[in-house]
Amino acid sequence: MGNKVVSVSKRIKTPEGLRYRPVVRNANGRIKQDAVLVNDTEERHPEGSYYISWLEGRKLRRVAAGRDASEAYNAQLRREQELASGIPVNGNNNGNGSNSNGHPGRTVAEAKQAYLAEVKITKKPKTYAAYSKSLAYFEESVGGSTFLSQINRTHLVNFRGFLRDEKELSQRSVLNKFENVVTFLGNQGVVVLRPNKKGEMTVAGINPEDWPQTVDELPEIYEQEELDQLFASATADEKLWFQFFLMTGMREQEVQHAYWSDLNLQHAIMRVTYKPDRNWTPKAYKEREIPIPQQLVEALRAHKAKSNRTCNLIFPTAGCNPKLDFLDCLKRAAERAKLNPDDFYLHKFRATFATWSLWGGVDIRTVQSWLGHSDLESTMRYVRPARNAAVRSKVNEIFGGAQ
Repeated sequence: MGNKVVSVSKRIKTPEGLRYRPVVRNANGRIKQDAVLVNDTEERHPEGSYYISWLEGRKLRRVAAGRDASEAYNAQLRREQELASGIPVNGNNNGNGSNSNGHPGRTVAEAKQAYLAEVKITKKPKTYAAYSKSLAYFEESVGGSTFLSQINRTHLVNFRGFLRDEKELSQRSVLNKFENVVTFLGNQGVVVLRPNKKGEMTVAGINPEDWPQTVDELPEIYEQEELDQLFASATADEKLWFQFFLMTGMREQEVQHAYWSDLNLQHAIMRVTYKPDRNWTPKAYKEREIPIPQQLVEALRAHKAKSNRTCNLIFPTAGCNPKLDFLDCLKRAAERAKLNPDDFYLHKFRATFATWSLWGGVDIRTVQSWLGHSDLESTMRYVRPARNAAVRSKVNEIFGGAQ
């Protein structure tokens, strides 16, 4: 692909996950709606959006071009015209619909609608809900009639203040919604780079201090005493559910989509795998294995003996659908145990699993693999000083003579 050649592809669902596939063209060169080439064979894929791509030096650039074949074809022609004319590609006019004739392109409202349509197809419902809320706030902040080609640093700085002051969101919520909007803008060709580890950003007009900051808090973990109190008053089913969360460190959706075929009782192994029959994929498309303790093995063996053999889910509803109310059940169990329900949530089991594993001497790379983290930094959040009896004894010994 030469530096002035623009290609068009469509991002579709495949058994391996989301993939870009080349489009099929009619005899006149125009793009055939929803037709792509998969292993040199034409297939129809109505899901997903079109993307145009070209080379800038040695770097491949790819930006969204809508869900309509004609829109993608026109975006290709515009980009080729701009490259051929030598008009520089910049952060605020980069695949977002503006052209060399000065047309401002798509508005924030138009781009948001098209982007969310793709997210709804390609992402999980919770992700779609998060992006919907973030982009609704962004549209409210900048105005839906604002063109993408007009978005600049001031809009982003004002959006950060809007979330903090108008919506009164926490620092963490401000950061999450800000990052969702940056992802959306990047998808539309409005380039906003994230700060690197030194806090530096190279995009003109964007300063490191513009990025929302948060306090790097230690993840909360359960104390053994409160878990003992929770399990003592829990039903047999509740105890198994929450021990499974605690002893596997799996995410909520991973537990919801856990199959009996993922469980090897003989070797005490639990796997997290792709479920094409339920249109569910592990986070970052990464499958993994987790060793489980014998206590959980025996509880699952007993649970399997009385389970519905026609359902492949370990924790199904009556209709063999994923159980979606684990959190509600946990809150009710905590209240029954006379504990504060606000202190109990599902991800806290995962944090406890990671912290206890590290305290127990498991090396951090292994814990990273068990958790399914893509980078070690995510796992490092769970590294905290030990506070067992030996540590308390040592502290008492050091300071025992102080008066």
